[in-house]
Amino acid sequence: AQGGLVLALLCWAAGEVAAYPPWDNSWHDAARRAGARADPQPWASWTEDPHSRATPSHHPVVVQCQEAQLVVTVHRDLFGTGRLVNAAELTLGPAACQHSSLNPAHNTVTFAAGLHECGSVVQITPDSLIYRTLLNYEPSPASNPVIIRSNPAVIPIECHYPRRENVSSNAIQPTWAPFSSALSAEERLVFTLRLMNEDWSSERPFTGFQLGDVLNIQAEVATENHVPLRLFVDSCVAALSPGTESSPHYSIIDFNGCLVDGRSDDTSSAFITPRPREDVLRFQIDVFRFAGDARNLIYITCHLKVTPADQAPDPLNKACSFNKARNTWAPVEGTRDICSCCEMGNCEASAFSRRLNPLEQWPSRRFRR
Repeated sequence: AQGGLVLALLCWAAGEVAAYPPWDNSWHDAARRAGARADPQPWASWTEDPHSRATPSHHPVVVQCQEAQLVVTVHRDLFGTGRLVNAAELTLGPAACQHSSLNPAHNTVTFAAGLHECGSVVQITPDSLIYRTLLNYEPSPASNPVIIRSNPAVIPIECHYPRRENVSSNAIQPTWAPFSSALSAEERLVFTLRLMNEDWSSERPFTGFQLGDVLNIQAEVATENHVPLRLFVDSCVAALSPGTESSPHYSIIDFNGCLVDGRSDDTSSAFITPRPREDVLRFQIDVFRFAGDARNLIYITCHLKVTPADQAPDPLNKACSFNKARNTWAPVEGTRDICSCCEMGNCEASAFSRRLNPLEQWPSRRFRR
């Protein structure tokens, strides 16, 4: 009778191991079927005696969740009774993978398997990747098939990996070309040029103007995932037909970002400073029409370009307006010397070695409105 009690208490302990907190019904059912072969209810009252079963002083199962694999170390005294289980009776996962190594000195069995091996499953949550598997203990029949001395057990194991943090100590070197980089390399940045309302809050709903009005023009580039860019208006030409080569035509911005229309005595045309963003540039010009032509439709064609935002403006990449009060050119950003070539009328690199007469570069017909 005493032996029967001991056997029942051992089965109860094995059932407790098998019922280690389940994550869903399917895993709970598997643990219950494998680890609760005996009915523990008739012996429930014996749990009140703290000395009725052995209590292990160690952790029988230790799990290490590594970068690409999990390592499970099992003490052969699995139930804390002093009776060592046979290493061959321990397997990992639904695929029943065998142990990787034995440590006779410490009586431990080690399993090392990849996160996707041995039939493990993965669950993806908003914050984690959870890999789940099972440690199975299936004792072989005793030498006397009439009696059994241990109970099967199933111990669920899981490893959590955060999705929002770096779990690797080594940098990842991408081998692909990002889509945004491919677009930039192929010069497919999206530029826009719009007529804006008086406070620049939205696009102007209509395009009709009267002489004396002011045009608010906003140039912009969609950078998306590109490195930060600074936008410039290289040139703008007004004409009676699309394009810049028709006649008559009038240069509003020229010489790599000089707003030459503001150089005329009867205008206040200028770039707006400061910029709202590096990839946006705004400027105002006074409304005009071509003399001696009755047509009232004017086309403005602009050449827009970008440079890296951390690149300092220079004579070929600038936005300069003429300040009539100081009788000088001033940039939206950068040093004033980058605008000196606007007065000379030539901002190409070769022009810096020559000192041209400014009067020769500014024929009066250029500023006739």
